[in-house]
Amino acid sequence: MIEISCCMIVKNEEKILARCLDSIADLMEEIIIVDTGSTDATKEIAARYTDKIYDFTWVDDFSAARNFAFSKATKEYIYSADADEVLNKENRQRFRELKEVLLPEIDIVQMKYGNQLSFGTTYNFDEEYRPKLFKRLREFIWTEPIHEMVRLDPLVYDSDIVIEHRPESNHSKRDFATFQKHIKKGLRLSKRLHHMYAMELYISGEDEDFLEAEEFFTSTALDAGRSLDEVKEAACIVCHAARLRGDSHTLLKMSLKDLLSEGSSEMCYELGEYFFALSDYEEAAMWYYNAIHETQSILNIHTSTDWPEEKLAQCQQMADK
Repeated sequence: MIEISCCMIVKNEEKILARCLDSIADLMEEIIIVDTGSTDATKEIAARYTDKIYDFTWVDDFSAARNFAFSKATKEYIYSADADEVLNKENRQRFRELKEVLLPEIDIVQMKYGNQLSFGTTYNFDEEYRPKLFKRLREFIWTEPIHEMVRLDPLVYDSDIVIEHRPESNHSKRDFATFQKHIKKGLRLSKRLHHMYAMELYISGEDEDFLEAEEFFTSTALDAGRSLDEVKEAACIVCHAARLRGDSHTLLKMSLKDLLSEGSSEMCYELGEYFFALSDYEEAAMWYYNAIHETQSILNIHTSTDWPEEKLAQCQQMADK
């Protein structure tokens, strides 16, 4: 049976930390808690479960904190947990069985992250796989009987374990502030983070969040070094902000950046909203229809399903008057 180090980074989690640890503590051979500056009883609660509690000065970098936590692990595998996660009775048993049968060549175990749409900030689906269990020290193995090579890709196993995501609140404001801090430092967001920022805005951003992000996404939409996918994402954000500001010129310019290639549901929905606000319901209906039937979502699945469906029905009601 494998042995596991549970690694967590926490800050001010006194309301939910015990709930999480109660559901996983007996499945772990080692629990490592890294605190990034709690001012409540988080560390006192953690001390009920482990004496391996470390302080880490927050540097606006979750990866740095997680790498520090992983560096303290000593067991064969590392389970990366967050305080707002819970394993129920059925999935605790699945986890216990996994420990008994996991093959030594498996490098990463993915588990289903569930209950995402209730509080999610960057989710289009209620359940999806995430890597959660990692082999601490990876072995490199030669493969192939001729023209031999070292296996570089990790072996990933998709388990049937479902982790309940039960946060106390939406984390989008924290995330948006972190994105802006990195941008103001002049750091270039990777393609993945560019997508995550745009997606999080479209799923949970408020008007002021779009307006604050507009300058950054304008620059990426005009950046020749960005991919077509990034340009289309940026154009959607800028178009939304321009619509909020009543800037038809920018809205037209940015919508063309998307529609010159295969259009997105997000951009069609934005144009529908623009014409709906002008009471041009016939034109709005055409764009809502395209959002549903002629394009695919790139940031928020609602822009290709229920949102335009509802507005299309409203356009029909206005036309019948």
